[in-house]
Amino acid sequence: MEIKTHHFKKVVKKEIADVSSRTFLSFLPPLFAALRQAALSSFPDPEGAQQYAAAIRAEVVARLPELLEEFERNATAHGAKVIWARTAGEANDFILKLARDRGVTYVTKGKSMVSEELGINDVLSEQGIEPYETDLGEFIAQQLNRPPFHIVGPAVNISLEEICDLFMEKAGMQEPTTDPVELGYAARLFLRDKFHHLKMGIAGVNIAVAETGSVMNVENEGNIRLTKSSPEIQVSIMSLEKVVPTMLDAMHIMRVLCRNCTGQNMSAYVSIDTGPKKKDEIDGPEELYIVIVDNGRSNFYFDEKAREALRCIRCGACLNNCPVYTSIGGYPYGWAYSGPMGQVLNPLLLGLDRTRDLYNACTFCGACRAVCPGGVDHPSLFLYYRSKDVEGDPAFKGVRPGRWEQAMYAVATFLMAHPPLWRLASRLGRPFLNRSARGGVISELWGQFDGWFRNRDLPAMPARTFHQRWKELRKQSSGTTGTTDG
Repeated sequence: MEIKTHHFKKVVKKEIADVSSRTFLSFLPPLFAALRQAALSSFPDPEGAQQYAAAIRAEVVARLPELLEEFERNATAHGAKVIWARTAGEANDFILKLARDRGVTYVTKGKSMVSEELGINDVLSEQGIEPYETDLGEFIAQQLNRPPFHIVGPAVNISLEEICDLFMEKAGMQEPTTDPVELGYAARLFLRDKFHHLKMGIAGVNIAVAETGSVMNVENEGNIRLTKSSPEIQVSIMSLEKVVPTMLDAMHIMRVLCRNCTGQNMSAYVSIDTGPKKKDEIDGPEELYIVIVDNGRSNFYFDEKAREALRCIRCGACLNNCPVYTSIGGYPYGWAYSGPMGQVLNPLLLGLDRTRDLYNACTFCGACRAVCPGGVDHPSLFLYYRSKDVEGDPAFKGVRPGRWEQAMYAVATFLMAHPPLWRLASRLGRPFLNRSARGGVISELWGQFDGWFRNRDLPAMPARTFHQRWKELRKQSSGTTGTTDG
């Protein structure tokens, strides 16, 4: 997947003008949010359940190196082969070499955000190994060559007419239809044929359990189960923060994940793999490879503030409650992770210099933080990124503001540190600002301020400042009190 985070503003304009996207965003994210709320009410203590999940994630982040070592020991003891990948390139190289060595001509894939992060589909395709997404939404998004629109429904914004045309062209559908059941059946026929002769499947990991070396997946379509059980070779890709200490912790995270993600008490399918198929078992791969992907996470792990981002469990609850995401959708974020989740992760994985528009696109309402089961404090992280960017921190690939912006803030800082000068400047500046006012509103300014006013306006400056009014009020109050007392 091509990274297009730097096209954020351009795509935002396009999406805001797109009627179909606006229609979708007006009802589906609020629906997901309502379903989530209803599902959480099935807990005896919903708030306590969320806090317990956040505590588990806090422990994971604090003990991450130790838990990963324990996971590797136990997974290896059960016959799995654990591969550590420092970068996306190392992970992709391993998977590509494995496929080539085994004569694989195509693979099926279960829905996996980390595989989107790695861009494994492009790598395999370029080398003549065809990857087939098997989640229906991912399958549609892949055929359209678009990034996921939503973590739960990657292609939920695509019209039935467009899907019909797509399936007629690429999925072998014989008759045009907009019946969702018929479209789903066409995709099933196409993909079931791929499962039938499958040699290698690739899936992500929702949760990895340190004490047992198990990997877990939750899903509703059964395609991950087929991708994992049909082939001889199974590759499970996990970002390193997916590990939890115990199976008990995993069960609780799974219950919270499903409720926050799709509003279900539990997903239709849950699979737990502890090593490859045993001698007395009839299903499962003969070889299980677990690729643990770092891809830049260890670079910021030792920053105690930044590593809070690793608490995220990819439920997507933050998207459905974010006023920015619910206005622009997923495409402007330009990569695998969108919404507040993407605003937190993308800057750390790609660098602040490539993602400034993402973490600056925030109202700081705190809605994402309020619903996050991982306990991620998104707004404080966005402020942290801004500070690192202003400092030009090389570890975060921060970019210091331009000279004009630095000069402007230096002047403002100086004035605010000297109240008499600030009052004088505000008194002198009001008439200049009001020269641009029309109907009591300032909608444009000259020079460098022009960009700020493209999407905002200000009320015209009042005749007197707050300090002037306060001074007058105190004087009046003092006079009134003096008269009464006298």
